Formats: sequence, C-alpha cells, structure tokens
Amino acid sequence: MANGAPGAEMVEVVDRQGRVERTVTRAEMRRNNLRHRSTYVVVVNSHHEVVVHQRADWKDVAPGYWDLCFGGVAGVGEDWLTAAKRELAEEAGLGLEGSQPVELAELGPLDYEDEAMAVVGRVFLACSDQTPTCPDGEVVALDLIKLSSLTDWVKGREVCPDALHGVLPLLMGYFREI
Repeated sequence: MANGAPGAEMVEVVDRQGRVERTVTRAEMRRNNLRHRSTYVVVVNSHHEVVVHQRADWKDVAPGYWDLCFGGVAGVGEDWLTAAKRELAEEAGLGLEGSQPVELAELGPLDYEDEAMAVVGRVFLACSDQTPTCPDGEVVALDLIKLSSLTDWVKGREVCPDALHGVLPLLMGYFREI
C-alpha cells in the first residue's frame, strides 16, 4: 500500500478489458464501486494444501471473511506480476527481500462484480512450503486445507465472493489438469 492514508491511495479505474480510464482515490473507488485492477495469489504447499486465511475486521471489503488467496488492488502503473508479488509479501510475508524467493505462475484472468466491488484481475499460484508470517495485520487466522477438500470447506463459511467466483474454478481446473 502507498504511504499515507489508505483512502488517499491512487487507484486506476478500468473498463472490463482492464484499460485504464482514469485514476481516483481508493476512497472514491470504494464509495462508488468503480472497476479496478486486483491480483490474487493462491499459496499451495507440497502436500497439496491451500493456505486459507481470515481477513481482519477492519478491511474495507469482506471484513472477517475467509479468503483462498492473498492479494489486493494493483498500484497505478504496476504490472500484474509485480502487484501480485508485492501483495504476497505485504499480506503473507512470503518473498520478502532477504527471504526465500517465491515463484508465481499465472492461472488466468478474473472478472467479478457485485454491490461491493468491481474488479478485473489476474490469479496467480505460488507453490511454497514457507509459513506465512502475515506482517501487515490484514490476516487474523490461517489454516491449511487439502485441495481435495477445498470445495467442501467453502460451504457454510463466509468466503470472499470474488475468490469463490473466480479463484476457486481456476485453481481446481489447474490441479485437475496436472
């Protein structure tokens, strides 16, 4: 996240193809539910377990919900991979400078819209056995869920809707193919 107040951070408003239309503050983007770019990084370990986490109650979207991935709003002019790596380091503490690098593979695009958010995104996979440290306080709980149990695990839980809609199908499709 940019220095200063989170609401003052500048965000690119984009069309459905991800073309930048203008920049606004994050506060304006949230207030008016403007389409923006976001990244999603699913962490899977060598035992085929997905690192899931519960979001802090102070988050501006889906507070207290469980999530299948780390990620967030891409910075102005930031490419997808750079944004994904930055978000993974900020939220999970993985790939921080001086630590073991984490390679990311792109799983595909995500397009999602509801009454709380409108995003064009990219979903990435990080295969890592490192334990997330969650240094920025956005995560309040972690768990490991077997890939084979993930679709059952999400039932009956409040899970981020963009992750359910866009991330889960890409993740399950990827692992079905390998």
